[in-house]
Amino acid sequence: MFLLILLFVVIVVIVAVGLCGYGGRTLSDHGLRRASAPFGLRGLAALAGAGACALYAWGLLAVCGAVMTAEDGGTDSSPPRSCRTAGWMERHRQGIEIAGYRVEYLPLGFVCETSDGGSYDNGDVPGYVNPAVLGLALAAAGGAIGSGYLTELRARAEFRRQQAG
Repeated sequence: MFLLILLFVVIVVIVAVGLCGYGGRTLSDHGLRRASAPFGLRGLAALAGAGACALYAWGLLAVCGAVMTAEDGGTDSSPPRSCRTAGWMERHRQGIEIAGYRVEYLPLGFVCETSDGGSYDNGDVPGYVNPAVLGLALAAAGGAIGSGYLTELRARAEFRRQQAG
């Protein structure tokens, strides 16, 4: 699983760099002040998407570290060290053991499962990552949809002008 998460990190970083390049080039080719609204929205949407990808990669690196620690075998490997958060010893005294772990990709997190059927997030992913990724992804989607909508409105207005005269 560790190598799979690292592969995801590489892919997400490549996408972030590509979106950043596209957004920067779109804004610089047309100029931020001279650009029509669709080009400006398209460039800003790409930059917001790049920010979302970069933050998601940061969160994936945190999860990758937790998985690497949890999969580390040896004398002190049970329960997984990544799951030894505040209060785990009290649960252990009550007979609730750590049964395993799983990685959640949306929202991003490392989740420890307990023997009583419960689960909890160990908190390795910083608290700002998931809300910021959601906000930037929504901004990117809104900018892309808005750009397409404005382009369609302008194309229809041009078509009406050609039909009228």
